[in-house]
Amino acid sequence: MMAKIKKHQNEKKSQPQAKTSQVVPKSKKIQFQKRLLTWYAEFGRDLPWRRTSDPYKILVSEVMLQQTQVDRVIPKFHEFLGKYPTLQDLAVAHPDDIRRTWYPLGYNIRPYRLHGIACETIERYGGAIPSKAEELLSLKGIGRYTAGAIRSFAFNEDAPILDTNVMRVLHRIFIGKGEAKKQKTELWVLSEAL
Repeated sequence: MMAKIKKHQNEKKSQPQAKTSQVVPKSKKIQFQKRLLTWYAEFGRDLPWRRTSDPYKILVSEVMLQQTQVDRVIPKFHEFLGKYPTLQDLAVAHPDDIRRTWYPLGYNIRPYRLHGIACETIERYGGAIPSKAEELLSLKGIGRYTAGAIRSFAFNEDAPILDTNVMRVLHRIFIGKGEAKKQKTELWVLSEAL
């Protein structure tokens, strides 16, 4: 599998349209997707951000979930959206008030980044969170994972995501050897292929 991933990476550099089936055969991709959906049907948690396709709510949840346990995020997610129900409400709020609402989630740069994203989105996109990867990635504070999550959950697009849990599952099923964190590039290729 690793040889196919590396070959795909090299082909992707020379040919942007290299086929993901060269990384994961279609039959294995379908089998993996079915197994994952079956697992989710039995064990998936009912979380408030999974009941919406609102890009703003998805953005808030993804930023809150960075380095923070789900059980701590759920009550803050509701409180935060109660106080700042729209991107526009967040953009006009004072950053220190946003930080106080954020407390005690920690990593206190995140509420300031979220405020910055709101202001920049209003200025550049008229308040509509963009759906294109390059536009999302151009917003300071949105990285590859968050952009993929917004595109996938808010706009129902096929978009790669790779967090600690996804990394662990993909590594275990498709690679198996070595340390997952040291193979992040290969795991992103897998995420794109699946």
